[in-house]
Amino acid sequence: MTTVFTTREELRTWSKGAGQRAVVMTMGALHEGHAHLMDVARERVGAKGQVIVTDFVNPRQFGAGEDFERYPRDLDRDVDICADHGVDVVFAPGVDVVYPTPGSAAGAITIEPGPLGSILEGAARPGHFAGVLTVVAKLMHLTSPDIAFFGEKDYQQLVLITAMARALDWPVAIEGVETVREADGLAMSSRNRYLDPPARSLAARIPAALAAGAAASLQGADAVRKAAADHLRAGGLQPDYVEVTDPELGPAPERGAARLLVAVPVAETRLIDNIAIDLGDPA
Repeated sequence: MTTVFTTREELRTWSKGAGQRAVVMTMGALHEGHAHLMDVARERVGAKGQVIVTDFVNPRQFGAGEDFERYPRDLDRDVDICADHGVDVVFAPGVDVVYPTPGSAAGAITIEPGPLGSILEGAARPGHFAGVLTVVAKLMHLTSPDIAFFGEKDYQQLVLITAMARALDWPVAIEGVETVREADGLAMSSRNRYLDPPARSLAARIPAALAAGAAASLQGADAVRKAAADHLRAGGLQPDYVEVTDPELGPAPERGAARLLVAVPVAETRLIDNIAIDLGDPA
């Protein structure tokens, strides 16, 4: 049975149990990608462990003019999905629980993401990663997990959270989980539900563009960028960025493991995606 907690006090009185505790952090509007994270978490901690899902739309990671107000919310449905995937607790706090003192000195404190927070999504959405890292830090302390699972679709977020946990010596393992995709390759995202049928069809060019970029990996990073961008633009899409980095979001290597990352507005919805590639090797 899945229990819903909405307060700090409920979490604090929840027994740690004999096994490990895993957390999956979400903004709700759950889909099969989230469900896969829950399944991975349950498999990792086993029957004696605990799985907690946080369900909180974090206002601090939305910029002016972004979709905070219209972001989909359906807690009852989310809880049903969690129950179907063996989740023990859903933590669904209100904004006043997560940020109880907005006008105080404590309420003004945030976690600075550093240089990696100002590139890619950070350049397009100033302040976004300060909001992400701050809420993740708060939820980590509130849920006290041994392991936290995050999807690779939000790859820059995963890299930054991993770096934060390492830099602050948190006793929690951060684990990335491979992106779950639709039948046509589109990465599962809560924002996909914004797409009408023509936009949804157009969005399928994003995974195809990633595949085109990967196919050019033998020719190096510049060729990868060009192949992916050309595929998007051939379909009438204008990407915010098409970038190749090393796995830690540093400069692309000449050869070896790298990451291809894109952000693409489709109609009124901005979608991100990425894949691992090997530069200098056949795709």
